[in-house]
Amino acid sequence: MLIILLGGGNSFRNGVMADFNFVTNSGFVWGRRTTISHNGFQPGKSVQFDNSDTRMMLSRVREMKYLAPRNSLGQALTIHKDKNGSFQVYGDYPDYNKIQVKNIPIGRFINKKDIENSRKVAVIGVGVQKILFDEEDDPIGKFITINKINFRIIGIIKPNTGGGDPEDESDIHVPFSTFQKAFHYGDRVGWYGYALHENEDMEVTEAKIIKLLKEKNNIHPLDDDAVGNENVQQEFEEMTGLFDGLMYFTWFVGISTLLAGIIGISNIMLIIVKERTKEIGIRKSLGATPRSIVSLILQESVFLTLVGGYIALIGGLGLLELIGLIMPKDGSLPFAAPTVNAMVPIGALGILVIGGALAGIMPARKAASVSPIEAIRVDG
Repeated sequence: MLIILLGGGNSFRNGVMADFNFVTNSGFVWGRRTTISHNGFQPGKSVQFDNSDTRMMLSRVREMKYLAPRNSLGQALTIHKDKNGSFQVYGDYPDYNKIQVKNIPIGRFINKKDIENSRKVAVIGVGVQKILFDEEDDPIGKFITINKINFRIIGIIKPNTGGGDPEDESDIHVPFSTFQKAFHYGDRVGWYGYALHENEDMEVTEAKIIKLLKEKNNIHPLDDDAVGNENVQQEFEEMTGLFDGLMYFTWFVGISTLLAGIIGISNIMLIIVKERTKEIGIRKSLGATPRSIVSLILQESVFLTLVGGYIALIGGLGLLELIGLIMPKDGSLPFAAPTVNAMVPIGALGILVIGGALAGIMPARKAASVSPIEAIRVDG
């Protein structure tokens, strides 16, 4: 029971973590609408970031390791020869792939030269590939048309082994500078993704970023609704806390099951002692000491517990291995192959040894207190 519960818990945890493709010390900020008047601006003003905000953050927020401004075109008509579809199009910087890591087994992501030269290149999701290209076609180097503008494909994004972000399959990523020019966005920035250097305080830096953006965009310092934000580190900690709680509960249930088994072994040993009362009496009449009687019963108790526990242990590990073999490997399930830490079986056997000894104490003491004369008179 303990092995199966722990293996199932690890399967769910590893499956979810495989889908979590953001670096943990990252976050996002975006503009919304003001709710407090400030410096002559009435409430309801739309907060729009631009390239000057990017330069300001790069120069003043030294805690940041990566900064990735982003734009989104929404569902844009995309054509390749006689096939077409509507897909989400993003304008991205190379650093975004270091904030939300993409699985790109074919080709590459956007690089610095693409940004500097405003190249018309695109990285597409595998879902886009399936709709716009025949199965035998290699999309790399081919052209697609997005809102009547041609882009050359340089990479294919596929889901991670754990399933990944399903939206990656139907997304298209183009260089941020190209996006602004090709789709007439001027110097506008939709939102920012960022990641911090190691050991930087996420909450403090997040507050600093929001404060700087408020100051630059004439937003009241107390207007908390004007700048939206998402703290990935906080979400990650909440998620890991949930899994830790699940693991503690699993250990509680598993150990409770072991304790129930120990109580069962103790009852069995009591019955065995009762049935062997005459034998114990004969042993004592022949000179067996109480210690030897106690040792005999404890050894039997530990032996029974170890044999039963070992068989259950092998059965549990075999079942987990079987489940791992029959599980689909395409990431279609939110679970990974069930596994257990190598120390768990060792620890479980240790608990069984201790439990077997504890289970035999009461029956052993009862056996040691048997009177030889009364025991020999027992029928059986």
